[in-house]
Amino acid sequence: MSMNFIKKYPIIIMALVVGVIIGIKLQIYLNERFPDKNESKINQIFELTTAYYFEDVDTTKLVESAINGMFAQLDPHTTYLPIEDEKISEETFRGEFDGIGVEFQIIKDTITVVSPISGGPSQKAGIQSGDKIVKIEGVTAIGFSNKDVIKSLRGERGSEVNFTIYRSANNREYEYSIIRDKIPIYAVDVSLLYNDDIGYVNLSRFSETTTIEVSRALAKLKLDGMKKIIFDLRNNPGGYLNEAVSITDLFLDDSKLIVYTTGRIPEFDTEYFADNIDGYESYPLIILVNRGSASASEIVAGAVQDWDRGLLVGETTFGKGLVQRPFLLSDGSAVRITVSKYYTPVGRAIQRDYSNGKNEYYLTVYSEPDSVKTDSTKLKFETKGGRMVFGGGGITPDTLVPYVSITNYSVELTRNNIYYQFIRHYLDNNKDRLTSKYNTLKEFNTNYNLLNKKNEFIKFASDNNAKFNKDDFKTDEEYIFRRLKAYVARELWGNEGWYSVMLENDKQFQTAVQLFENELKTNKVDIK
Repeated sequence: MSMNFIKKYPIIIMALVVGVIIGIKLQIYLNERFPDKNESKINQIFELTTAYYFEDVDTTKLVESAINGMFAQLDPHTTYLPIEDEKISEETFRGEFDGIGVEFQIIKDTITVVSPISGGPSQKAGIQSGDKIVKIEGVTAIGFSNKDVIKSLRGERGSEVNFTIYRSANNREYEYSIIRDKIPIYAVDVSLLYNDDIGYVNLSRFSETTTIEVSRALAKLKLDGMKKIIFDLRNNPGGYLNEAVSITDLFLDDSKLIVYTTGRIPEFDTEYFADNIDGYESYPLIILVNRGSASASEIVAGAVQDWDRGLLVGETTFGKGLVQRPFLLSDGSAVRITVSKYYTPVGRAIQRDYSNGKNEYYLTVYSEPDSVKTDSTKLKFETKGGRMVFGGGGITPDTLVPYVSITNYSVELTRNNIYYQFIRHYLDNNKDRLTSKYNTLKEFNTNYNLLNKKNEFIKFASDNNAKFNKDDFKTDEEYIFRRLKAYVARELWGNEGWYSVMLENDKQFQTAVQLFENELKTNKVDIK
């Protein structure tokens, strides 16, 4: 570059020099701020987009989309939870939330109380099943969504909420002012004694309170005369690993290995053993599982099977053998990152293949063969007692009992919430009569049915978007009226009423009962 050019165009030269200096300093700044080239790229793109995109950018949505896009390249269980989702998840697994304490459904745009939660402020205030919440804080609640209800009725413990209910039985409205309190979310849906000696416990999740709840349930059943245990983990999606270990410990003795985990980082490699504390190790045990049994449920089922401690009955489990650790972010949202894989005592990896993406992973259902011993796709292992068991995709039960599918007509009845709507209307007119007629659940189970309401129910269903199908109705008639009966029993005796009715027609449960009589002579298994 000649001196004449510099003298002739000093401003241009100065601009070039300044531009080079700024470019160098910008590169130094970016390298210092974003030392990792991939992190630098992500942040540069974000800053460029927010600075130059032709419309205003919702940066929160942009960041969350980026996180979800990044996690889409990992396993299906590494997830991002926005603030509201994280709050609900935390409440679920903590085992409590702040609110008024009602289970509800929205029927024809109206909030209908299914039942007040036992011991909660609504029950203490006299809220009843069937009450319709028509106003909240003086404003109509007709047309509320589930989200609207939760937002309006939940709140900080000690705060007050005012609402109006309409009670059909009295044909009038009542005003309530209720102080919110801690409301328990129970992990044990029900525990009951079946046939005078079988303790049945249905567990819905592994939360912070699970071991306490199960221990109390089993202790009561023991006092009532329990000699055998059916532990129902069907549709239990899992939860806390330590709770799964504690529950398994109730059934295993002698410091037996329950589960172990391995990962890329050694600090996440852990072995978990049973304690030498007396529990229910000597009770004959059957665990019910299905495709909805996942994660912590599979830890319990796998350990019991590996040690030949009891029988598994039902369907092959979901196949989630990855362990997540939650990390809370600065804004209250969270990520759950898979840190390790878990294995049963004999070394079975339970995680099934997810290489074809999340959609196929969650939607594909394992097709059960007629006999587990003919399934060549399964990896074979031996239990501690020398029996053949299977791994590589869920826990395969010892006795396969596929779910009995229902007809399309029954699906429509459930989808349109016909059962509860019909029973709600029926109970508004008949609850007092039923309460005085049936003093005990046993008497109700023996003598009560709704078959005289057949034509009325069919018409009600047709009027509410469930078109009558004669063949489907005939196929499912027993199931339909047992379900209706269970709704009535639940109104009068809570969950014990519901389960005591439904278990009579539950093929998987009844198979377990027969196995106690025919095969399970002791706490050991004897499978031919």
